[in-house]
Amino acid sequence: MLHVLRHPQFRKLYTAQVVALIGTGLLTVALGLLAYQVAGAQAGAVLGTALAIKMVAYVAVAPVVSAFTLRLPRRLVLVSADALRAGIALMLPFVTHTWQIYVLIALLQSASATFTPAFQSLIPSILTEERDYTHGLSLSRLAYDMESLLSPILAAVLLTVISYHSLFVGTAAGFVASALLVVTTRLPRTTAPERSAPLLERITEGARIMLNRPVLRGLLALNLAVAAATALVIVNTVVYVRDRLDGSNVGVALALGCFGFGSMVVALVTPRLLTAIPDRRLMLTGAWLLPPGLLAAAIVPLPGRDTGAMILAVTWVLLGAGTSLINTPSARLLRAESEPHTRTAVFTAQFSLSHACFLLTYPIAGKVGALAGLPTSAIVLAGLATLAATTAARVWPASAATDTEAVSAAGR
Repeated sequence: MLHVLRHPQFRKLYTAQVVALIGTGLLTVALGLLAYQVAGAQAGAVLGTALAIKMVAYVAVAPVVSAFTLRLPRRLVLVSADALRAGIALMLPFVTHTWQIYVLIALLQSASATFTPAFQSLIPSILTEERDYTHGLSLSRLAYDMESLLSPILAAVLLTVISYHSLFVGTAAGFVASALLVVTTRLPRTTAPERSAPLLERITEGARIMLNRPVLRGLLALNLAVAAATALVIVNTVVYVRDRLDGSNVGVALALGCFGFGSMVVALVTPRLLTAIPDRRLMLTGAWLLPPGLLAAAIVPLPGRDTGAMILAVTWVLLGAGTSLINTPSARLLRAESEPHTRTAVFTAQFSLSHACFLLTYPIAGKVGALAGLPTSAIVLAGLATLAATTAARVWPASAATDTEAVSAAGR
């Protein structure tokens, strides 16, 4: 897998992704501490609102910005987004009111919604061999998982010698380093349309392509299954560990680590699996792992604290593995089902529509869990994941998988 890092362009862009993710991880910790300083006991509500703003920015801003920047050089788009993120990170330590947090987070996440799809759509043009591209996707998935595990540890170590305000400087440094790496990378020339279509058509182009192709319609349904499992883990892990199992903050970190471990193991073996198993079968296998995992989460507190902790750990590993079986190969479908001139639009649509699913699953995980209990929340999400997996299997027929593989093989 690591042989793809011998490719100089990919190596620089992958390093840019890693350092930006480290900066984002430091920002997550620092933002929680800032919210507590500004809002005190209402910090949770502030962070919840900031998370909602992030999702809205990802869903609404990404396709609009993509349409406006379609004909601009990718380097300019990426560096500008990184520069904006670095500037906002340096402004956050001076915040004194919650509304300022909301405005700055909206701007920062809008810049991220600009950067990420443009970045992801470049990689297929750099790693043109299917085997290399698959390995690149696995490394990218590993980067996300490692960030979720290591960034909190790094932040904890740094906070022993610096104030949390300085973490924002580390965040800005990550974005600046990312921009410098992009500047020094020879990027492939992107293909812009000869004629500029009307703005509304450009904004909706990627979504229309995804809705019109059976393979990508299946991916849209699978996004909902991923969102159902991920929402339960992100929103309710702390409640499971601290409230239902009477655990500690360390237990919360370990539980989240189990989810990341399951995801990382799958990311490591996915390139080998895809040499023997079609994308459709592998991704649907991941989708069918999620409903039983979510149902298992409904019984976590019942057998007792020790047994419940073991069930939680195994369940979180299972959910991490299931989501990674879907997430890791998904960009292969986007690449195979798009042309060079539509690739940015399709990657942007996937970015936007996949995050739109969280606008449904986050409230179910949070509000239903708080009002009706964690078992009810897990059961509802399990039903949603089952519906999503069933829909994906129906709208993405096995015959369409062969067409996708043929397109992928043509690009090797």
